[in-house]
Amino acid sequence: MSDHKQNFIGGTWVAGEATPNINPSNTADIIGHYARADAAQARDAIDAAKAAFPAWSRSAPLERHGILRRASDEILARKDELGQLLSREEGKTLAEGIGETVRAAQIFDFFAGETLRLAGETVPSVRPGVGVEVTREAVGVVGVITPWNFPIAIPAWKLAPALCYGNTVVFKPAELVPGCAWALVDILQRAGLPEGVLNLVMGQGSVVGQVIVQSVDVDALTFTGSQPTGAALALESAKLMRKSQMEMGGKNPFIVLADADLDVAVDCVTQGAYFSTGQRCTASSRIIVEDAIHDKFVAALSERINALSVGDALDPATQIGPVVDASQLAQNEDYIQIGQAEGARLLTGGERLSRATEGFFQRPALFTDCTNDMRIAREEIFGPVAAVIRVADYDAALEVANDTHFGLSAGIATTSLKFATHFKRNAEAGMVMVNLPTAGVDFHVPFGGRKASSFGPREQGRYAAEFYTTVKTAYTLA
Repeated sequence: MSDHKQNFIGGTWVAGEATPNINPSNTADIIGHYARADAAQARDAIDAAKAAFPAWSRSAPLERHGILRRASDEILARKDELGQLLSREEGKTLAEGIGETVRAAQIFDFFAGETLRLAGETVPSVRPGVGVEVTREAVGVVGVITPWNFPIAIPAWKLAPALCYGNTVVFKPAELVPGCAWALVDILQRAGLPEGVLNLVMGQGSVVGQVIVQSVDVDALTFTGSQPTGAALALESAKLMRKSQMEMGGKNPFIVLADADLDVAVDCVTQGAYFSTGQRCTASSRIIVEDAIHDKFVAALSERINALSVGDALDPATQIGPVVDASQLAQNEDYIQIGQAEGARLLTGGERLSRATEGFFQRPALFTDCTNDMRIAREEIFGPVAAVIRVADYDAALEVANDTHFGLSAGIATTSLKFATHFKRNAEAGMVMVNLPTAGVDFHVPFGGRKASSFGPREQGRYAAEFYTTVKTAYTLA
């Protein structure tokens, strides 16, 4: 068929079983058909990456710079087209889809620059007449497994540093969003990547992902997805004594203190909990509110979210797009029932919505009268659902915020420098936001969490070198 997009292995487009890519805003809209790789093709991709590594790891920095810069330029030039593709296949609003595409371009631009900023150290030895050099080198073949919720940004922040530092890649995107992954690989290969350096194997995690995870020829594995899967992949990597990097989600708290600017607090929670349909690992899902402002805040937040327009992601009037697929929508609905059964009050939302086209639309849900031991306050829902927990004061709020096995992002709304400073130091999270939504980070600084949210070195910015390179110490007798 004419819209059949193939896998990319060893510099060649390779056919596979075609599967449809469906628009969650309109299930009658088939975006395209994408090849599903089998286990043999996954092994071929690993072999191709292994064969390409010696030459690519020793390529000139200027060559890598040029390729990454050309990729960045094309992504930016095509931001409207690629943003629309993203919104069609994942369900983000068009503004969010274009914004994410711009971020991907910025990431490639940043790491294009990093290729020219590679540095080492020359240090004196404790022994006379001996010189010591400390350098960083590429790790080898990197397995990259990405989720569906950021279909171009997360692949960008894994592929760009991997290629920048001279690694070769076997890339498996989430099955739900092959379109952006295919477009990104197509851009990179036309930007001049040698054959075998980047390989795309779309398909099932139980088939393609399993081959990548169990291969002794994969030297490092980076994964973003659910906590149970990430934990299992980390154990598999440990058996092979392989570097691994796992980003696995959160149950992120946002504290609203009595001294907060009410408009700022409501805006932070609305954006953090509900934008991108709540399908972000950094989403604010536990809203911890001081008693003195609780009723006023809840009333204002309820009014704000009830006014949000839920609809087709490509409609300019839409503020909240669809849930990604039927399975995720069913899970969200299950949690609505769980919350009610636990005694939480469903103040507003949670129901399916009908629109002009068949899709997976859900009204944003807000629970009140919650306690931190409820499942809706402990487990990651990954949808437009937030739970409000009332507390007496800041100390109680901080205790509740930290009472979770996750530790990705945490936020606070306050006008007190004292409380803001204390929270930044004492919040048990990898990223802390003051008067800002818990979701929304810069591309040039570290991303990652603590506890069960993350395992291994940080992603993004210069800290990416910790995962995508290995350190060598060389001694020379003068």
